[in-house]
Amino acid sequence: MIKIILTIEGMACNMCEAHMNDAVRKVFDVKKVTSSHKDKETVIISENDIEDEKLKELVLDTGYELKDIRREPYEKKGLFSFLKK
Repeated sequence: MIKIILTIEGMACNMCEAHMNDAVRKVFDVKKVTSSHKDKETVIISENDIEDEKLKELVLDTGYELKDIRREPYEKKGLFSFLKK
C-alpha cells in the first residue's frame, strides 16, 4: 500500500475538506482519504499509486491549487502490529 500526501492551497473550512475527500473517492479507488485545511493536506491511502497528472487535474477541477505531492510506503497499524517486527 502507498500513502500519498498532497499539499493543497485554498481549503478554508471543514466543508472544503469534505469536498476534497468526496472528489477523491469519486474518481479513484482508495482505501482511505482525509483532508485538513489547517495543515493544507490531503492524505490518500491506496493499494495502487495514482499518477501525478491525474491528481493535479482532480485538485484543479475541485477548485484548489496543488503545491506538492509526496509518497511513502504505508503499513496498516493494527492492534498486533508490534508482533511483525
